[in-house]
Amino acid sequence: MKIALIGYGKMGHEIENVAIARGHEVVITIDKDNINDFTSENLAKADVAIEFSTPVTAFQNIMNCLKAGVPVVVGTTGWLDKLDEVKKVLSKSNSAMFYASNYSVGVNLYFRVTKILSNYINKVKGYTPSIVEIHHTQKLDAPSGTAITLAQIVSESIDEIKGWTLLPDKDSTKISIEAKREGDVPGIHSITFDSEQDEIILTHRAKSRKGFAVGAVMAAEFIVDKKGYFTMDDLLTIK
Repeated sequence: MKIALIGYGKMGHEIENVAIARGHEVVITIDKDNINDFTSENLAKADVAIEFSTPVTAFQNIMNCLKAGVPVVVGTTGWLDKLDEVKKVLSKSNSAMFYASNYSVGVNLYFRVTKILSNYINKVKGYTPSIVEIHHTQKLDAPSGTAITLAQIVSESIDEIKGWTLLPDKDSTKISIEAKREGDVPGIHSITFDSEQDEIILTHRAKSRKGFAVGAVMAAEFIVDKKGYFTMDDLLTIK
């Protein structure tokens, strides 16, 4: 499989290492220093693109890939206000897009466990949920896409919760998210269900970026020759 890497920072380099180890070839890398190379002609050299850039550039990067007819795996968060627009374009194209707020297989199992626990909490009542996420200081968006996904899972499962808010803002009807930026932390997410008598804490702690890179390359392998919109639920067949 021939891969175009869009965004060649720490994650891009990790993805390149994983891709090569799995027998693939990176035929082009695009970053801020060579943005003029980001053309349909160069994209056509690849079977699939993997996009880990910035919230500001992600939307246009995706549009460029779809225009070129190259399926794209997107790992950038913080741009989802334009997801519906992307899906409309995607529905009229012959290409594919794979999106996940987090490509770690462990995180996606963590989402599943959170869903199950939230359903039980909704039945027994009496627990207040909250989320804390910690990432490296170079992460540009806050809260993280993973924290937002966790909040959406809880909001969809617990009747009293209607969305999320980022601290210091507070709203008793919404789940609060605290975002911390520290050192070179790959990612820590904790969700707490607190009651008068006890608390339940679920935590996922990434040890390195490799787990995210492996998931992204697996997603690229999955969508080659496919059409449409896909997520980790499709890859892992979690329903």
